[in-house]
Amino acid sequence: MNTISSGNIIMPAYPKKLVAVLNATVDISNLLVALAHMAVGLGASIENKEELRLADYEDADGNSHPNISELPFIILKAKNSSQLRKLRQLLLENSVRHVDFSNNIMYIGTSQAHELSRKSKEADLEYYGIVIFDDWEVVTDLTKRFSLWK
Repeated sequence: MNTISSGNIIMPAYPKKLVAVLNATVDISNLLVALAHMAVGLGASIENKEELRLADYEDADGNSHPNISELPFIILKAKNSSQLRKLRQLLLENSVRHVDFSNNIMYIGTSQAHELSRKSKEADLEYYGIVIFDDWEVVTDLTKRFSLWK
């Protein structure tokens, strides 16, 4: 398998790339909840599960640890919601597979979230993050302006 270099990290070159871009202005506890929801949503939307390269890992005691992706999951930082809004628009324009999460669905009941979502204009949303899964080169090109989350 070919390899790629990212800074001082060398990793295998995969056909697909898995990236989360998170809003640095949002409290980390809210970001973790948003990331979990986006990851579940994205995983559920992938028809060809083989693309996710899910593996079952076994420890020395014979215990199975199933469905862990072999793909690196790269976490990037957006300065604010505006950067995420622009990224989302680029993803839509390029038909790139993604899931986003915004403030109108955070920490309220399901029926309330659906109602609030229907009443919210896109321009008024505060984006917490976007999880992206698509062609490695396309995703790299669209996310190259964001820095690694540290």
